[in-house]
Amino acid sequence: MKNTVIWDMDGTILNTLDDLADSVNYALEACGFEPHSQDEIKAMLGNGIKVLMELAVPQGFNNPKFDQCFEIFKQHYQIHMNDKTKPYPKIPELMKILRQKGYKQAIVSNKIDMAVKKLAQTYYPFVDLAIGECEGLQRKPQPDLVLKALDDLGAVKQEAVYIGDSEVDLQTAKNSGLDCISVAWGFRTTEMLKSIGAKKIVQKPLQILDALAEM
Repeated sequence: MKNTVIWDMDGTILNTLDDLADSVNYALEACGFEPHSQDEIKAMLGNGIKVLMELAVPQGFNNPKFDQCFEIFKQHYQIHMNDKTKPYPKIPELMKILRQKGYKQAIVSNKIDMAVKKLAQTYYPFVDLAIGECEGLQRKPQPDLVLKALDDLGAVKQEAVYIGDSEVDLQTAKNSGLDCISVAWGFRTTEMLKSIGAKKIVQKPLQILDALAEM
């Protein structure tokens, strides 16, 4: 029986796309580069903000303006990370139901730790733990952040489920030794999730209750 849920953040429990896109394009335009569409930026998400900006800036790390552009992005996002961000419908309700049922819950994200904790405290203060990218721990899909969350929760792999919206999340679950539930409302389509091997895909948040009961 499962008693622990590890949540991804962006594209799973929070729709952060608008704020991320705004900050990316603000930084690009400040450095004289063309902005990207939201769909283009959506496809770049999942591996943390440095990889996001590597993909967004022409020639990535090799661009002489990369460091400047990355710093502008970080400063802008720190101020504007919560201008348009919002929970996906029914997610707060679902997480409260799981808490009432006795599930331990953690949020694990490739966002910088400060942003993860700030957004978690704003929208999901009832969750036991929130961890983002921090020194000494490799970001997802490496298992470091998930394993730290399990350790801090006093939970074991066999009783935990990882829930996310992307190929990074599928690989994270595999690397961490956890079963995975993929969600179809995030930054990847159902078709893409199926193409990369997702076994359990839910279309609506409350379907997660049935998915957990079946595990």
